[in-house]
Amino acid sequence: MTFDFDQVFDRHDTGSTKWSRYSADVLPMWVADMDFAAPPVVIEALQQRLLHPLVGYSVAQDNLRQAIVADLWAKYAWRVQPQELVFLPGVESGFNMALKALVQPQQNVVVQTPNYPPLRHAPGHWGLNKVELEFLAQDDGTYATPLDALRQALDGGGALLLSNPHNPIGKVFAREELQAVADLCVQQDAWIISDEIHAELCYDGRVHIPTASLGADIAKRTITLMSASKAYNIAGLKTSFMIIQDAALRERVNHARCGMVDSVNPLGMEATRVAYSEAGPWLKALKQYLQANRDYLVEAVRSRLPGVSINVPQGTYLAWLDCSALDLGDPQRFFLEHAKVGLSTGSDFGDHSQPFVRLNFGCPRSMLEEGIARMERSLAQRSGA
Repeated sequence: MTFDFDQVFDRHDTGSTKWSRYSADVLPMWVADMDFAAPPVVIEALQQRLLHPLVGYSVAQDNLRQAIVADLWAKYAWRVQPQELVFLPGVESGFNMALKALVQPQQNVVVQTPNYPPLRHAPGHWGLNKVELEFLAQDDGTYATPLDALRQALDGGGALLLSNPHNPIGKVFAREELQAVADLCVQQDAWIISDEIHAELCYDGRVHIPTASLGADIAKRTITLMSASKAYNIAGLKTSFMIIQDAALRERVNHARCGMVDSVNPLGMEATRVAYSEAGPWLKALKQYLQANRDYLVEAVRSRLPGVSINVPQGTYLAWLDCSALDLGDPQRFFLEHAKVGLSTGSDFGDHSQPFVRLNFGCPRSMLEEGIARMERSLAQRSGA
C-alpha cells in the first residue's frame, strides 16, 4: 500500500490554528501540526463511527486500552496494564495535573531548555519554583544533560519535566543518558513527568525508550504522557493518556483533575484505537518521508541559508535553527516580514533562545522547498546579493 504525502491540501477557512494565524500570503511552518491527511484507516473508522448518530459523553472501552497496551509492547517492549492508563484531552492538562498533585511549594521543578512553552510555563500556574537548566551543546551538534547541575537543582525532591523526544531540539535520549537522568531523580526523591508525545518519530534506526520502562524504582515515580496526536496527525481530536504504573500515584494524580480536566472526545478515542492497531504501514511510510524531508532541510540550510545553522534532528518533525550569526535581532519577525514564512519564536522556548527559530518540516516536500526558497531570497536581499 502506498500513501501520498506529496498531496497539498488547502487548509484556509477550515479553522486550522496553523493556517489562521497569518495572512494568506504567509507560509505557516510553526505549530506542531503536520500538513498531511490523517491515515486513511483512521478517516474510514471515523466515518463508520458517525453512522451511529450519538456522540455523547464517553469512556475508554477495553478495546482502546488493549490497543495501546499492545502497541507499547510491540514498539518498546514495555509491559503496561490496561488499568494503568488515564485518559485526558491533552498532554498539557496531564503535566499540570501531576505538578499540582505532587510538588510542594518549597521544591523545584526542573525544565531543560530550550523547551516546549507549555512545559516551561506549567510550574508558574501552581506557584512552584522553576529551574531552567540549559542543555550542553556538544561539538558533534548534539546536546547533553548537565547531570551535576540537575542533581543540585533537584536537591530536596521536586520534579523533572522531561521532553523525550525533545521539542524543539529533536533530541532522542540514548539509554545511557536517560538512565543516568532517571537514576538521579530516584536518588533525589524527585518525580519524573515525562512528555513522550513524539515517541514514534525517531530517525536513523533510533527507537524511543520510555523512561518508566528503565526499572521498577523509576516506574514508581514516573508519570508518562503519550498520544497518537503527533505521529498520526490527529491533534485536533484532543485525546491523550497518562501511564502511571503505581496505583497510589495514579489515584493521587488523577484526583488533581480538580474540576478542570474533562472527559475525552469519543471520536478522538476511536481514532486513537485505530491508529495504534491498524495504521502501522502508514506510520512507517510517514517516517521515511519525514526523514527524507529532514535530510533535505539540513542540506538546504547548510548550503543555501548563510548564517543559519542547524543540528540534525534525531526525532520529531521540528528543526531548531540558530540564526545568531545573522544578528537579526528577532529572526522570527525577519522571516515573517521579508520571507513571508511563519516560524516559531525562539524566545518562547527559553530565555537565551532569542536568536533561534523553530521550523516544522512535517509537510509536503513542495511546501518545504517553497519555505526554504523564500528564506533564501530574503537573506540574499538583505545582503544585497
